[in-house]
Amino acid sequence: MFPVQVLAQAQNEDGQYLGTIIIESKRDVKTDTATAVTEIDQEEIDDRQASTIAELISSVPGVTLINGNSPVGGGIQIRGFGATGLYGTNQKVMITIDGASQGSEELYRIGTQLFTDAELFKSVSVIRGTVGSFEYGSGIVGGLVQLETKDASDFTGGEIGYRLRQGLTFGTNGDGITSSTILAWQPSQDLEFMANYTWRRQGEQTDGDGNNLGSPGFKTPSFSLKGKYTFGAARDQFLSLSYTDSQMAERDVPYDAVNGNVATSTTDRVDRDIHYKTTVLTYGWNPGHSDLIDLRVILSYADSAIDNTSTTGSTTGLYNAKHEYETTKLTVKNTARFDTGSLSHEVRAGVELIQKDRKEAASAPGGRDKRVAFFLIDEMDFGNGFSVTPALRYESQNIANTGPNPLWNGEYDNDAVMGGVSLRYEFASGVSVFASGAYTESLPILDDFDRQAYTTGGRTYNYMTMSEKARTWEIGAAWRGSDLLSAGDAVSLKANLYQTSAWALTSESGVGSVDLRGVELEGAYSTDAGYYAEISANIVDNDSRSMTTQNWLGYYAQSTTDTLRLAVGKRWDDELDLSWEMFAAKAYSDTSTTCTGFATCPSPGYGVHNLRATYRPQSGVLEGTEIRFGIDNVFDRDYRARLATRDAPGRNVKLSIVKSF
Repeated sequence: MFPVQVLAQAQNEDGQYLGTIIIESKRDVKTDTATAVTEIDQEEIDDRQASTIAELISSVPGVTLINGNSPVGGGIQIRGFGATGLYGTNQKVMITIDGASQGSEELYRIGTQLFTDAELFKSVSVIRGTVGSFEYGSGIVGGLVQLETKDASDFTGGEIGYRLRQGLTFGTNGDGITSSTILAWQPSQDLEFMANYTWRRQGEQTDGDGNNLGSPGFKTPSFSLKGKYTFGAARDQFLSLSYTDSQMAERDVPYDAVNGNVATSTTDRVDRDIHYKTTVLTYGWNPGHSDLIDLRVILSYADSAIDNTSTTGSTTGLYNAKHEYETTKLTVKNTARFDTGSLSHEVRAGVELIQKDRKEAASAPGGRDKRVAFFLIDEMDFGNGFSVTPALRYESQNIANTGPNPLWNGEYDNDAVMGGVSLRYEFASGVSVFASGAYTESLPILDDFDRQAYTTGGRTYNYMTMSEKARTWEIGAAWRGSDLLSAGDAVSLKANLYQTSAWALTSESGVGSVDLRGVELEGAYSTDAGYYAEISANIVDNDSRSMTTQNWLGYYAQSTTDTLRLAVGKRWDDELDLSWEMFAAKAYSDTSTTCTGFATCPSPGYGVHNLRATYRPQSGVLEGTEIRFGIDNVFDRDYRARLATRDAPGRNVKLSIVKSF
């Protein structure tokens, strides 16, 4: 089915109810919240035919990819934070799978630590900024990427029996091929199981001029298993267990996955094996007789292992190292809904116990990072269109390294109080205005044990007792309406202005503080005749201060550039959907004599066009079949995205055939 968003309680200026407003674009705009959030549902995931998670969210305003067409040597940046410098990621962007936190320690020249496959998931939510992040973690400055795995009931529709879904996808650039098999079984109304196996192969791709990109091809067998049991006298409780597993093997490739060229690099080459596992056990209880209880208990475990072995005979530890990250987390949280007079509350409160373990390797201190966190969020609705949401998080840490390297030994205790508040007012016309302020801290990470102190201005700082700090202010407006240009049409718009200051930075190479400013725009429009249009844009400005001299640099080398996305389409009921998408980026240059970071400055601007078509026969022998056709980079444009170290792929023609039984 095509995504349909129902917007209830539309009113005219006299407060009279006008009925529901329906927007049938591929991606709705979240105008009912002050949080900057974009949701990508199953329909858009299928439509994009993305080979990596990074590619899947590339069109979200504020999101920048670092070599996003490869699982290794790439990264995700949001609002200028996340994948920066020589490291693939940091704590300022968090990624979760079914609530399980993924590894976010720095790892030199490897890139992202998210190697899972896009086919395993039914939805992706991207929260930009800090204000909506306090119930998920600390130190989230850029944003949060939440992945949710598929459920059996997504395919059985809640009916008892089996369902089988088989899909094949082919791509011309790099001879890509993907097979996805899903078996869903619902033996009773209360019990469901699902198995999902995806095998993806992507060869070496070429740019718009036909030159090899320099990144290796990859094979990623991935699978997920999930079960859910609903019980209780009123079926008000459930237990679910999910497991995801992804593997990848690279042979004779450069150790430097970020900058190394697989065809020309002759030294420091390695065999690299990656194994990525996540297990999540969830208990839920939501008794219908009480609005004060909506309980979730989530126990999760994530394990990421990266094993490098030199193929050039090098004995250097960096090229013969096994990196392993394990994150175990217990989250207990409850949502209570109640009124105090005319004021309605939705209070989310919880506690988290987190333990991160990292195996010690060359240039990668190991150890243990134990944390306890408490959070409280109260969404207060005054009943007159005005709402206020304060949020608070406290997190304490015990971090220790007791490995064989005596220079890294030590144990430290740190803590931080962080929080924010958002305000929103909605007029009867459907226009809303909002504002927020948020403060967060990134507590020290295990990677900082190998660079515990630095001296500047005659003062020595210890990284293991320092937390990175950031403050973000946001203000914006949104509107939902209907019958704008014709009867039955629907529109949603949202504009968000933000300003982020981050200081006491320890994870930015040579940078002590950063100021980022930006405007994010989102819009969607649809008509009764099946036409739809979407627009999103991100306009940014930046500055940073040197760590050593404390002088303002006039630019931030890791900042992205202005971007614009347009999409126009037409659908014919549930049977046929045709769309065109354009993504454009402004040329970037700074006034410095040198430009550090991923890319060489300046970065030229570019515009890329994509075409997509989906056909679902509603009768005959092909009923239950989905045929998807897409062309990425239609005009075979040769370009390099801002911050990338490689050219982007040239034209790629994709074909997907999916059959449900």
